[in-house]
Amino acid sequence: MVGGPLARPAEEVEVLEQESTGVDLPARVILYNDDWHTFEEVILQLMKATGCGRERAEALTWEVHIRGKAAVYEGTLAECLRVSNILEEIALHTQIEY
Repeated sequence: MVGGPLARPAEEVEVLEQESTGVDLPARVILYNDDWHTFEEVILQLMKATGCGRERAEALTWEVHIRGKAAVYEGTLAECLRVSNILEEIALHTQIEY
């Protein structure tokens, strides 16, 4: 039955679909420590992935080294997926939390 009592306007359906994808939800990228990558490799990859400066990348790398993991980026889920993919180009281990 078209247009019955349960039908919703197209605009409302579109908004509901956008909300349910979770793409705009706040998220963060967690980077885990490993014994294979040098500090320099991680620093350069963080700069490439997040666009941060060297000083920030060094601080994040030390945090990962000391604590075993660190949140290295926060943003939308789509942005975090992009950052995570760049970090994983050199086989760094990441996880996205939201």
